[in-house]
Amino acid sequence: MSRRVPLTTLKPLSEINLTPLMDLTFILLITFIITFPLIEQGVPINLPQGSASPLPTDTARAVISLDGAGKLYLDDRPVTFEAFEAQCAVLAQTAPATAVYVRADKAVPYGDVVRVLRALHERKLTRIALVTQGDS
Repeated sequence: MSRRVPLTTLKPLSEINLTPLMDLTFILLITFIITFPLIEQGVPINLPQGSASPLPTDTARAVISLDGAGKLYLDDRPVTFEAFEAQCAVLAQTAPATAVYVRADKAVPYGDVVRVLRALHERKLTRIALVTQGDS
């Protein structure tokens, strides 16, 4: 019995199958979409250890950060203390129900944190949360 198709008529398959490559790209895209909101954004700070309930993310918020060098940041923008007080006064007038998250490096003197909290309290911003790193 002879072959019906001779070997010379068979051509090698020279096309690349893109389906697995597209699947891999789709998986990577979904992975980045899911993990991007979980990545902590902002000023790099060595937060103190502590345990508390998670902060709500559905409310209006402002983030105040004090780094190890004692620099003050309002929503990731460096500000002087006087500019910080002025912006807090504006925030208190326009949106008094705004939640304020205070992130302070554990190397920052306690007096600096109290100074920030006092400035917030004097401007009637009372929804304040001290952000800590979870116990591990």
